[in-house]
Amino acid sequence: MLTRIQYYTVAIIVLLLASCTGKKSGLPELTGGQREAQLTDAPLVPKRVESKGPQKVIVHLEIREVVKQISDGTAYTFWTFGGNVPGKFIRVMQDDLVEFHLSNHPGNKLPHNIDLHAVNGPGGGAEASLTAPGHTSVFSFRALNPGLYVYHCATAPVGMHIANGMYGMIFVESREHPLPPVDHEFYMMQGEIYTTGKFGDAGLQAFSMQNAIDEKPTYVVFNGSVGSTLGPKALNVKVGETVRLFVGNAGPNLSSSFHVIGEIFDNVYPEGGSEIINHNVQTTVIPPGGAAIVEFKVNVPGVYHMVDHAIFRAFNQGALADINVTGRDDSSIYSHKQRDEVYMLEGGNIQSLETSPPVEMKERPMAERMQIGEQIFTTNCAACHQLTGQGLPGVFPPLAGSDFLKNRPDKGVNIVMHGLQEPITVRGMQFNGVMPIWSFNEDQVASVLTYVRNSWGNNFGPVSLSEVRKLKK
Repeated sequence: MLTRIQYYTVAIIVLLLASCTGKKSGLPELTGGQREAQLTDAPLVPKRVESKGPQKVIVHLEIREVVKQISDGTAYTFWTFGGNVPGKFIRVMQDDLVEFHLSNHPGNKLPHNIDLHAVNGPGGGAEASLTAPGHTSVFSFRALNPGLYVYHCATAPVGMHIANGMYGMIFVESREHPLPPVDHEFYMMQGEIYTTGKFGDAGLQAFSMQNAIDEKPTYVVFNGSVGSTLGPKALNVKVGETVRLFVGNAGPNLSSSFHVIGEIFDNVYPEGGSEIINHNVQTTVIPPGGAAIVEFKVNVPGVYHMVDHAIFRAFNQGALADINVTGRDDSSIYSHKQRDEVYMLEGGNIQSLETSPPVEMKERPMAERMQIGEQIFTTNCAACHQLTGQGLPGVFPPLAGSDFLKNRPDKGVNIVMHGLQEPITVRGMQFNGVMPIWSFNEDQVASVLTYVRNSWGNNFGPVSLSEVRKLKK
């Protein structure tokens, strides 16, 4: 007969052994061995790890509080998982045992934790991972449910920690139905930034709790900053290749209407699930704290914009990223412009309607030119170049501090009057867009250029009516 102490001792040993083998909960044994997780920064995705059975996967993730750029000239103190926004991409297989080591850098000021939406357990791991600066928390979880999941900090105030950059994604791949091979996989994550300053304000910006509560973000960005994946940082693929995007939305407030301009998603795994697949989708909705997997094949070369199709967020708050596709054109799919024809209204003549009385054109003092020019710029130009003159990286060139504009002998008159369609370099950045022809009169051209050449720190001098007329001739 066993004594009571011996009985309890044996029972505890049996429970521990069952817990280690996974048999206690009917889970498969860890027959695949052990590995250190490969973690990647956006837009990169770790490669799939093939294993014969579930593994023990060890994840080391360090929290860093760092100052980074939101946009050109604008900085912010981000709280990060791994030093960048979004945090590291984690990839495991269904039924893997994940041993998580969360370290809070000794130089940080605040405690943090992690809530992984892939976890079955209190707080998604937040309960076990609250970590003070200079400490490491360790906990484990089984990746029971396949799918693409968001993780974020859940330390109060939760919304502030998320808005300050503490988010990322973990992908639990199904063992029974793994994703089919594609040529490229990329990691894209949308997030909001709430600052006390306006969009484009220079210098180190502070967090605005009131703007966050009012759900009025200053910036809505992909992968942590304006222009993170534009121009030379664009995703590069070739015609005929297949692309898979792991797309997350950190929020903390706004839903994303994710869209690639000029592409149709062949497959969408809505809300990051692994079973339901939608086909031929134009735009997919991703809620805050949610994700989606989208797949498509590229058929035509060119630059494709990824946007939140709540479209002012894309062109005015930064939710814009690029895919650069190179290769041979196929005119049977897309012809590009074939010709430009004159459109004649009924009666054979283009009619014009006078909507306002003609403006007296005369030489004006600088102050008057600046006032008129500001009105013209705000109404016609600010949508692209922004009210701050900073433009959007890779898309619309900045006018503030523009060496390109400053060095033009015509002071920019020909650009406004005749448009521009050629590659240009502004402040060391490449742009290859189209500037339309504006139907401004000579007085308006002089006024808007005077405003642009003498705003946002520019001191390039005025443009007179006589200069415009001379160049027009």
